[in-house]
Amino acid sequence: MKTSLLKKLTSGEQLRKEEMKEVAQALFDEDTSESKIASVLTALQVRGESADEVAAIVEVLREKAMPISKQITGVMDNCGTGGDGSSSFNISSTSAFVLAGAGAKIAKHGNRSVSSKTGSADVLEELGISLDFSSEEVEELLETNGIAFLFAPYVHPRLKSIMKVRQDLGVPTIFNIIGPLTNPVTLETQLLGVYRRDMLSKMADVLNQLGITRGIVVNGAGHMDEASLAGENHLVLLDQGDVQSFTLKPEDVGLTSYPNNAIRGGDAKENAEILLSVLNGEPGAYLDTVLLNAGLGLYSAGMADNIKEGIDKARESIESGRALEKLNHLIEYSKYRKKAMSS
Repeated sequence: MKTSLLKKLTSGEQLRKEEMKEVAQALFDEDTSESKIASVLTALQVRGESADEVAAIVEVLREKAMPISKQITGVMDNCGTGGDGSSSFNISSTSAFVLAGAGAKIAKHGNRSVSSKTGSADVLEELGISLDFSSEEVEELLETNGIAFLFAPYVHPRLKSIMKVRQDLGVPTIFNIIGPLTNPVTLETQLLGVYRRDMLSKMADVLNQLGITRGIVVNGAGHMDEASLAGENHLVLLDQGDVQSFTLKPEDVGLTSYPNNAIRGGDAKENAEILLSVLNGEPGAYLDTVLLNAGLGLYSAGMADNIKEGIDKARESIESGRALEKLNHLIEYSKYRKKAMSS
């Protein structure tokens, strides 16, 4: 890592995108010392990361990720940064199956719990879904089932060298916000939840730099990293480079208001039960929260002309049983490959 670039960072200067890419390459180099990694992460955190700097690290990390060889078109992801402290159930993971049941193609990128009780990987593993799909299996699942899961540590092996430094620092770093952006599958659409309202426009800028043609960045009522039924949600719509900010309340789209404590989750077993209850259409706050987020996802993907229409399509995905079918296919596929690998 060039000393000149490290000096610029630690003195509070912003780096140009190409400069940040050079720093990012060094971050993932096994020969870079932990002290230099810590200096970079701390400097970015103290000053605040620019959109160019976030995009630069994401692009480098994607280059080093598990390769997805096929150019699969029309793929989206729906994921939040975490960090909102809400202890909610796995909203985006549940919504992913609803989106797939409605015809979206979902490359669901996720991890184990970091800032919540149960991460997406924890709950999907509890349901019997494999976490180590190969690139060929991801491609097959996207084409045949319309949804595949990519476990972040498996598809990003270079992150291991940074994990210890992040744990030792014990404070949020740029890696707390880039997780949802590092999907190795080329995405056209993204529904991105952030726990920091001041990051909405910046993250929309990052999505644009990463080639997302249309997407939504949301900060929910109570500063959740998902859309919430508890009040006013703040959103930014990115469409072909244009950005539009707006707010949304549940009553605007015909949904009932619920406090955020009505959607609390628990451990992996409890959250798996909640996920299944939603996909089986059990009414209540869990279901309506998923309808809202899946509806936003369908609108962001251009599969609905407005959010209300997206919610209606999400509801039909559940009531028809198609959302549950997508989950069951992934479970059966995982069982089959496990049996084949052990024989």
